[in-house]
Amino acid sequence: MDDVIDRICAATNAHDLDALVGCFADDYRLEMPVHPGRDFRGSAQVRTNWAQIFAGVPDLRAEVRARASDGPSRWTEWRMWGTRRDGVPHDMRGVAIFEVGNEDGVERARACRFYLEPVEYDSGTVDDDIRRRVGP
Repeated sequence: MDDVIDRICAATNAHDLDALVGCFADDYRLEMPVHPGRDFRGSAQVRTNWAQIFAGVPDLRAEVRARASDGPSRWTEWRMWGTRRDGVPHDMRGVAIFEVGNEDGVERARACRFYLEPVEYDSGTVDDDIRRRVGP
């Protein structure tokens, strides 16, 4: 299957920046609903972001843990992990909802709502979190 999600994952694991950027439309839009100031447009920013990620986490690995399709939408659950150059573990998990389209016979990501976040291993219990968010 030549699915764009499979190609994104394979290019990430190969650290193949050109192949990875080729998975995204030139006018690709990324939305981070939880961090709206981080939204961007364009595959040039994809290249900039991933060049920094590959340099900062040289052993980065990715896996798609679950997926579902609905027309042009690809709902995906990801885990990305490795070790940063400073020795700190890097572990991100979450959901990315892609909108895909066909360009010149090749499926590419046209947009994504991105919900991956760093894993917090020592952030307390659910009760601790609710108290932090809404008070005692």
